[in-house]
Amino acid sequence: MGRWWLGLVFSITSALVCAADPPQIRIASETWEGSTHADGTGLAWDIFRAVYEPAGLQLAIQSVPYMRSIGLVQRGAADAWAGSYINEVEQGVFYPRWNYDTDQIAALGLLDKPAPSLETLGEFRLAWMRGYEYQRYLPNLRQYREVLRRDGILGMLDIGHADFYLDALTEVEDVLSKTSQSARYRITPLTLLPIYLGFADTARGRALAELFDKRMDTLVADGSLRPIFQRWQQPYPFD
Repeated sequence: MGRWWLGLVFSITSALVCAADPPQIRIASETWEGSTHADGTGLAWDIFRAVYEPAGLQLAIQSVPYMRSIGLVQRGAADAWAGSYINEVEQGVFYPRWNYDTDQIAALGLLDKPAPSLETLGEFRLAWMRGYEYQRYLPNLRQYREVLRRDGILGMLDIGHADFYLDALTEVEDVLSKTSQSARYRITPLTLLPIYLGFADTARGRALAELFDKRMDTLVADGSLRPIFQRWQQPYPFD
């Protein structure tokens, strides 16, 4: 690292050390398979460690439902939450330049339904998890509802309360893994959405976001993150 970079890290982490003893970054996240396990393992946690630990900050992990993770950041009880789409939340939060991964968004529906596309998605009744705000990022969505849990998704599709369930591909696959009748359903990939850390819009949060961006500049340029994605058998999003 150049001297300018070392100076930046020192100035930012010095300010953060004053705010936390031992110095840490508090990140809240829903538990997502392969990404943010409650035991601290997962692709996203490994990325955040690669970003912050060389700068002297340890991860303090909070595993909570998605909407609660946002609330923790807005109330100052966490520094950032994982899994946000850009500008998904507009009050009390700050987004960095860099995303840390990309979601493959997919539609899950019964096999006898016509396969949707981005162009036709607005013709169907849709469902997704509360807070995911897909109407902001996918075109022409008109009929949608938010659900609180994934364990009722297949039943909702079976009885016709929705035509398709939208989620990241890994989560859709996890929903299907819970049934012995997965052949009755179809998964249709739709689009890719970058996913971000959302930081508290405070001096501390902005310092942590600045450090995140500077470290990502370096880690992407030198390829340091590629082995992490290979370890978790996930596609590399920065080519």
